[in-house]
Formats: sequence, structure tokens, C-alpha cells
Amino acid sequence: PSTHFVAVTRRCTVAPSSEPKIQTARRSNIAMMHGTQFFKYQGLGNDFILVDNRKSPEPLMTPAQAQTICDRHFGIGADGVIFLLPPSPKNPETDCTMRIYNSDGSEPEMCGNGIRCLAKFAAMLDGDQAKKAYKVHTLAGTIVPEMASAGRVCVDMGPPELQLDKVPAILPQAAPGAKSDKVRILEVLGEKREVIAVSMGNPHCITFVSEQEFDTLNKKLESVGPTWENHPAFPKRVNTEFIYVESPTKLHMLVWERGAGRTLACGTGACAVVVASHLAGKAERKCTVVLPGGPLEIEWRESNNRVYMTGPAELVYTGFVTV
Repeated sequence: PSTHFVAVTRRCTVAPSSEPKIQTARRSNIAMMHGTQFFKYQGLGNDFILVDNRKSPEPLMTPAQAQTICDRHFGIGADGVIFLLPPSPKNPETDCTMRIYNSDGSEPEMCGNGIRCLAKFAAMLDGDQAKKAYKVHTLAGTIVPEMASAGRVCVDMGPPELQLDKVPAILPQAAPGAKSDKVRILEVLGEKREVIAVSMGNPHCITFVSEQEFDTLNKKLESVGPTWENHPAFPKRVNTEFIYVESPTKLHMLVWERGAGRTLACGTGACAVVVASHLAGKAERKCTVVLPGGPLEIEWRESNNRVYMTGPAELVYTGFVTV
């Protein structure tokens, strides 16, 4: 079916310390509109269509409809559609529920950049009743994003999962001489690579490359990414991160996301990368992870084994869509 959308409002330029204000179009421009209102957000260029779904426990769109409007040529264009739903009966202590459909129509367990956008979205809708922190029910469990300075959001992403059958990953061969037994051997495209599998509620495969290889991969990511994503070692497919270590506190990351392909940023991926880099003896527990869309601050705290992610989330524009 065809898709129609119109942008009717946009974000105004404001001082960095201010929350975005919305400039509303004339009512006459939208009086005849029928459809679902959407809000376009981005976190370091990882962009999402957000929908206020609080009056229904099920998403207002099907995966196929979400895939259609995520198309960057024939739809609105986004890496995924995020639905802000009411608290789940399975987890009534939470403030809301997050569901997300990727641009290919698949549903991931969670999205790090997406949940920062969801928190800013919920706060905007709540207005004067906005919370400083939201308890969000996701398919990966309860995640707590908290408003931070300069328009950023700090998210308690919980502890990493390193047990292979829970990632899930099938990597029976340990890397000889590695600092950690979490470093495994994976054969991809005829080459044996050292990798670490980590779940941050969704599966990640991290591998380390030289600066030169990093630059080369950046040019050909579309040709190698799908092979990693669909490798039989990962029963649920996998997000893949290619890491160049500039220093023990500064990591550069390229990501091929499961269900979305190349993206400018991946929050859960950045968290998994710091965990893997520390386990491999290449980085500290607190790092800046530089993604194509910008930097994220990640800390894997030794005191409680939880990972904290801090980064921006911004409203781009809003409109109505019919699918």
C-alpha cells in the first residue's frame, strides 16, 4: 500500500541548555489530515520515527508498515520506528514500554540510541509533569534513562551478558594467548578473526582492527556487513562492531546493525565495545567511543557490573503519516 506523510512542525533553534520548543503550523494546514502523528528524533545520526502509543498496548503499525515508512526514498526515512506504550502488565512498576521495529521490519530487544530518544520524547509529552528518570520496560528488561546536562541522557544499560549461550553465540574455539577466555576465534570470509561476543539485551560481535583496516572497512562495509550479521555462529543474527583503539580511553567504532545495516551510531554496540575492549586488555572501563555520528561516553562500573551510556537525543521534526 502507498504511504503518505506531511511534516507540519519543526524544531526551533534554541540555546544548548534549553529544551527544544515546537513551532506549530496553522490548524488549517492539518485540519483535513488523517493518520498517525509521528516525531522524528535522532541520536548521533541514528534516527527514529517515534509514535505516541500510550493508549494502546500494541503498536499502532505493523512491521511491514514500519518498514515502508523507514524507506529513505519512498517514506519518511529512519533506522527504525519506536512506539511509546503504556507500562506492561508483566512489569507494572515501570513508567512505560518501548517497542521498536527496525528498518527491515524485524523487532530487536532494545536500542541504546533509541531509548535516549524515547526518554526525551516521553519528557516532552509529559510537559510540566516530566520525570528526571524513566523506568522503561523493554524486551531486554527494565532500562532506566535519566536526563543529564546539555540535553544529554544517561542510561543505566544494566550488566553485560558474556555467557555465550545467552548472547547467543556458538564460538567453541578460544583464541590462543588471549588475555581473556572471552576472546574467541571466528572464521569470516575465509579469514580467522579474534572476536568477543557480548549481549546488552541484544547480541553483539566485536572485533579489533588496525587504523588502516578501519579506513578500508569504512569504504566497503556494505559488502562485508551482511556476512557477519548472518553468520551461522549467531542463531539470532548479530550486530557487528569493528574497533580501532586510538588509546585506552578512546575507541573508534564502525557498526553494521542487525536489521538496519550501516548506521551512524549504535548505543548498545558502544556499550558492548567498552566491555569487550576492557576484557581484551585494550581499554579502561570508562571510554569515549567515537562513532560516525559523534561520541558517546561509556562506563562499565566495576562496583556494580553495570554499563552506563551518556549521549544526546534531539527532536528533528514532527508530522502525520498514513499507511
